[in-house]
Amino acid sequence: MNPSYKRRQPFMMIARKQLHIKVKDVFHLTLSHRDQLNLLTDILYDHQTDCCGSVSECEQLERLVKSLLVNSAVGEDMKQMLTDVYSYSQAGKYAQHLDDHIEAHQSKLSEWVDQLNTYF
Repeated sequence: MNPSYKRRQPFMMIARKQLHIKVKDVFHLTLSHRDQLNLLTDILYDHQTDCCGSVSECEQLERLVKSLLVNSAVGEDMKQMLTDVYSYSQAGKYAQHLDDHIEAHQSKLSEWVDQLNTYF
């Protein structure tokens, strides 16, 4: 057994007991609509500033938008923008050159990030 593992194990056990966290509970965390909007903003901001992204980010955008669109806590004024983000993520997911797709939507990305930042 790795000696460093022995040193870390007691701390991890103590931390887990103090926080009353079970490993299986980590996989069942749900995000509030505010957390979802923060994550959505972060991904869009990264696309805007880095001019690149991944298919998995587009898929994450899709999941976030789907969840937000059915959430009653999200205002109607935001739903059109979310629909546009969903279309963007769908097109990005299937784009042959994702970075080109992201670059082509720089003005929209900026607009969406600005709109999401006014929500907070």
